[in-house]
Amino acid sequence: MGQAVRLWVLEYNGRIITDGRWDPMYKNALLIYNGNAGQAEMGQQLAVLTEILAPAVEELTLLQTKEQGDAERYCRERGESYELLLVLGGDGTVHECVNGLADLERPPLVGILPGGTCNDFSRALHIPQQLDEAARVLLGNKRQQVDIGAANGRYFSNFFGIGLITDTSENINSELKGKFGKLSYFLSTLQKVRQAESFAFKLESGQGELEGEAVMILVANGRFLGTNALPGTDKSLADGLLDVYIIYEAGLPLLIELLTHKASHEWDPQNSAIGYLQTSTLSINTAQPMRADTDGEIYMETPAAISVVPRKLTFLAGEAKL
Repeated sequence: MGQAVRLWVLEYNGRIITDGRWDPMYKNALLIYNGNAGQAEMGQQLAVLTEILAPAVEELTLLQTKEQGDAERYCRERGESYELLLVLGGDGTVHECVNGLADLERPPLVGILPGGTCNDFSRALHIPQQLDEAARVLLGNKRQQVDIGAANGRYFSNFFGIGLITDTSENINSELKGKFGKLSYFLSTLQKVRQAESFAFKLESGQGELEGEAVMILVANGRFLGTNALPGTDKSLADGLLDVYIIYEAGLPLLIELLTHKASHEWDPQNSAIGYLQTSTLSINTAQPMRADTDGEIYMETPAAISVVPRKLTFLAGEAKL
């Protein structure tokens, strides 16, 4: 006997898009997308995506976010009702969804459809940056268990940072970001480098205590920052460790050079201008409370207790290119 097939009808905003016959890979899936994006462009993107994805899903639900926090709430309230969660958005939307999923007992499988400026965590998962290509890669059903970072009761997928990185995020010109994408991050960085102020810190980890002055501390769970590979993070996203970079004032030129030109394997982690360690837990204290950037979202301050939650969520991934 042949395999069973089902009739599918997809309805979006009260309008039936198409129908057909297929043998679905998933019983149901929830696709969350950013409602603040341009409606005309988003409508075109959704039409392309649903044409590719719907044959693999028996029931596909689309949910639009209208304000900050919606994606997190949708994931927390509805995540366990779906086999697959598809996130159409940038690193900020992924950050919200991770925070909505991380405390669930039975979180769904997660697939990222990159729709932001940098899409750094999707890059770490080897997902193509073109939406149609990304959708097709996700249907390859390659799964990867992934560590998630935790900081002061919240979660991050890609990084936690203080100092220059927070100043840079707050200094990004929204018009430049819209016109030039990732270049705006570097323009903003270059503007801030001359103004970077050092701060006193105390860091405690399984490797001991470290005190000093730095212009930036970055705790990375992912492998990319501003679309560029971070040095020394070629290992798995499920190694149970966080990569900690302490950028001293003399290390700024080296950091920019590494992010914009050199491959990570060319970096010497013993370089004294950039402190580096790997740890599963750490605490960061500063002389004065400092605003922290988590995955591009700024709402937290030091002091911070940070840890890694090993293999917390399972993501769909692509194949690494040699």
